[in-house]
Amino acid sequence: MTAAPGTSGARAPGRRTPLILRNRAFAAVWLGQVLTQAAVRMFQVGVSWWIVAYAVQGARGAASGLFMALCTLPAVVLAPVVARTVAGFAHRSVLRTAAGLAAATAGVLAVWAQGGGPPLAGVYAAALALATCQAFFDPCLTTSVPELVDDADIETATGFELSTQSLAGLGGALLGAVTVDRAGVAGLAAGCAAAYACAALLVTSARFRDAAPSAAGPDGPPARRPLLRILGELPYVRRILVCFTAANLFTAAVFVVIPLYTRSVLHGGGGTVALLEAALGAGALVGAFTDTRVPGRPTVAGAWCLGLMSFALALPGLFAHRLVIAGCLAVAGWCAGAVSVRFVALFQRLVPTADKPGFFAVMQAVLGASLPVASLVFGSAGDLLSPQTLCLVQGIGLLPAACALALQGSRTPAPDPSVAPEAVGGAR
Repeated sequence: MTAAPGTSGARAPGRRTPLILRNRAFAAVWLGQVLTQAAVRMFQVGVSWWIVAYAVQGARGAASGLFMALCTLPAVVLAPVVARTVAGFAHRSVLRTAAGLAAATAGVLAVWAQGGGPPLAGVYAAALALATCQAFFDPCLTTSVPELVDDADIETATGFELSTQSLAGLGGALLGAVTVDRAGVAGLAAGCAAAYACAALLVTSARFRDAAPSAAGPDGPPARRPLLRILGELPYVRRILVCFTAANLFTAAVFVVIPLYTRSVLHGGGGTVALLEAALGAGALVGAFTDTRVPGRPTVAGAWCLGLMSFALALPGLFAHRLVIAGCLAVAGWCAGAVSVRFVALFQRLVPTADKPGFFAVMQAVLGASLPVASLVFGSAGDLLSPQTLCLVQGIGLLPAACALALQGSRTPAPDPSVAPEAVGGAR
């Protein structure tokens, strides 16, 4: 395999330069993803706090739950469209277009808000549009990794790519709620528009290598298969995705619970929301880069991490102290970050190249299917139950998913004939 554009070529044995320093193309696209995910996370955190603290007087939980459901719905509903788009168009064009449209959407909202304040429905519509753009951006970047790095760097690149969500959670948490407190929705949207515009410029500057020949051969178009068939032919992967989909029913609720907990239990403001969200993001960031320190097969390590996350999410239901909750969220974030890198790196090596556009779109849809449900259910429940009770429900609900994942530990995936044996053997 030839070196990716921007790589420094062969090096003497020994310590290697970090990937983002020796591969300028990957660094540019990665920074673009950091900016897009930071923007969408800042928008989600900021608007969630705006709804709870300023915009809605009654049924705050239901209103914030509906908002978070809209933020997660496009990735589920548009999975077939995303798969066809990623497979049929140049990846750089898809990434650039998604970031550019998001910048335009956020810019329109900023002008609208500056002119007198948008209604709640207008903010919901903007959130839906931004989430739609991100639904195209993320799986397209995941699919593009082999076009940017060598095979030996895939796992490292996956770690960087998945760390963007952690960085976004950290940056968005620090800026979202505080920006709303100080500059309102107009300032929030303006900051998001600038981040998206910079991301579009970074992607435009990157050079992508030609994709590997598809299953249809170099002279023919890619052989496209139904998404359900792709997943049906990967039973080991399918079982893992089902376990994490069930876990997401309870982990995703943390983004609804944090603002409610801050207002009702801690009686804090935007700074407290920033602290809690930042703890979650910082933990996930550390987890994304320390996943190699978690011993055992992916399913066994994942089960232990889900068990630890269960304890971390339930503890705030018993102890209402700001630093205790921040520590628990940091632990929960670390578990999520470590597990994500371990499994996506495994999928990168087990899934045939021709199926990757469809697979990562359907993976996003399957994992995201529970997010709108979790947001609506926990948001509505937040108007009836205390935030402490919701924390306990989160922790208890994760345990069955952890047990189900542990039961997959003795199963071994059958190598796919279209994947090189050394690639499968290299998966941890």
